[in-house]
Amino acid sequence: MVSTQKFARQFSSNDDAVEKAKSLIASNDVVIFSKSTCPFCAKVKNLFQNEMKLDKPPAIFEINKEAGGPAIQSALQSISGQRTVPNIFIHSKHIGGCDDTMQLYQSGELLKLVGHRET
Repeated sequence: MVSTQKFARQFSSNDDAVEKAKSLIASNDVVIFSKSTCPFCAKVKNLFQNEMKLDKPPAIFEINKEAGGPAIQSALQSISGQRTVPNIFIHSKHIGGCDDTMQLYQSGELLKLVGHRET
């Protein structure tokens, strides 16, 4: 089952939001920044939940359901160059959005990325 997590607060500055986003990315193997109303996000969440059958579910942050969501979305643009959702990180590496994730899955590379941690 995929777990949805919370930010727990608003952010006083963009720097705070960037640091929080970086912390969330660093502390989870797979992170999906999502919006609950986005069909592309639903597709990616379904992939990780039902198709890949991971031992450890990804951390999912529904940015449209959090007071600090807009700040996190802006922070993600600073971190990854991508403002849109889904915005996906594996082992702290930005892999992109829905199309990028689906291409990696179809090529077999996504499972390798999830199972491989660079040191």
